[in-house]
Parts: sequence; C-alpha cells; structure tokens
Amino acid sequence: MKLTGKVALVTGAAQGIGRAIALLLARNGADIVVSDINLEKAEETAKEIRAIGPKATAVKVDVSNLSDVERMVEALIEKLAKIDILVNNAGITRDKLILRMTEEDWDAVLGVNLKGTFNCTKTVIRHMAKQRSGKIVNIASVVGEMGNAGQANYSASKAGVIGLTKTIAREYAQRGINVNAIAPGYIETPMTDALPEKAKEELKKLIPMERLGKPEDVAEAVFFLVCEESSYITGQVLNVNGGIYM
Repeated sequence: MKLTGKVALVTGAAQGIGRAIALLLARNGADIVVSDINLEKAEETAKEIRAIGPKATAVKVDVSNLSDVERMVEALIEKLAKIDILVNNAGITRDKLILRMTEEDWDAVLGVNLKGTFNCTKTVIRHMAKQRSGKIVNIASVVGEMGNAGQANYSASKAGVIGLTKTIAREYAQRGINVNAIAPGYIETPMTDALPEKAKEELKKLIPMERLGKPEDVAEAVFFLVCEESSYITGQVLNVNGGIYM
C-alpha cells in the first residue's frame, strides 16, 4: 500500500468529504488523525478506520483557535512522532445575501475556513520542515474561483485558501513540502443534502456531467496529491467539479 508508515491529519473528518478522505487514506495504509469539532462523530470515523487496519486517533479541535490547534499538534507529535500529510478540510457555511449577512456570519466562516487552514498549516509545517518532507492538501471550492450569490463569506474564504496555498507552496518547496488545493464543485454532503430537491435538479442542469459529485471523487484527488507520483506538483488547484467551471 502506497501510504504505509505515513501519518495523516485530516480536519473536519467526522463526516462528508473529510470522512471519505480519511477512509481512503487509511485503506492505502496511512495511520489517521481524525480531527473535528464533533468528537462523537470523529470517534465513529476512527472506529471505521481501525476496522480497516491502520491506527486512528479522534481529536476534538476548533481549528479557528490557534492555541487549540497547537495543543493538538504538540500532543500528536509526542504520541506519533511525525505528521506526513495534512488535509485542511474543516469548513462551515452561513449563506446569506451580503446585505443580510452579519459580521458574525462573516467572521465565523472566515475563522474556520481560512484562519483554520492557516492555523493548521502554520503549526504542522514547522515539523514537516524539520523532516524535509510533507504533503499538504487544502480543500477550497469552485465558488472560490467563480463566486456565488449568497456566499460572499464562503467564496472569500475559499479564494483566500487558494492564495494561501500558492504562497506556502513557494515558501516551502525547497524543504521538500508539496502544497496543493482541491476545488470541489457541488458534492453530495450534509451541506447539499439540506437543499430542496428542486434546487438540486436545477444545479444538475448547470453541470456538464449532469450530476453532483460524491465525496469519494474528492478523496481520490487528495490521494493522488499525497502520493509520491505527484512529487513534482505544487502550488496547483485541482478542480473536481463535473465541468461547472473550466
């Protein structure tokens, strides 16, 4: 298995895309740290991973809080000695048209989606730099590239993730660290499950492949970017969107 002996930290891994990523990396041999604000669901994912075979640790962390992230990473390094792979997947939405969007709505989404990615990257990359190796994959979004009505906060946060990805890739390429982003389109997750069926059908009409993506579609892209086969790829945004944005 390609990831045997590797340790992967996946944020927001209790459900949806994060869970699919954690499970796929585990099936390929990696030991997984399942990080999420919901410890109960994180432990459920960790239990599934242990049934596959690799080790799994569930941790509760608020990625928007730097001290919380630092405590988590310090404990993980003490326990596991290293972190080879970081997948910054944790994210939230608070969708409203901008005139109705509150400062709290803005701060909450930017805090988790963008600051959370900064916090985890800043803390983990210190250890990767000492190892002179590491793979970081940030989960952005198609709306960070093309915008979307009612998602000023979410679009801005994901556009920020793309800019952050490119900058960190430039800063750490000489240390053997690959930093890339994936921009999913509309994926079948608890977020899209909340949409009315009519809205989902209208969405499908906008997508050339005429379907929503599955969490596994994103997970497979992450897997490629954390394997040795992608060792000459850094600072890139891989679109997994069924063709809705080209």
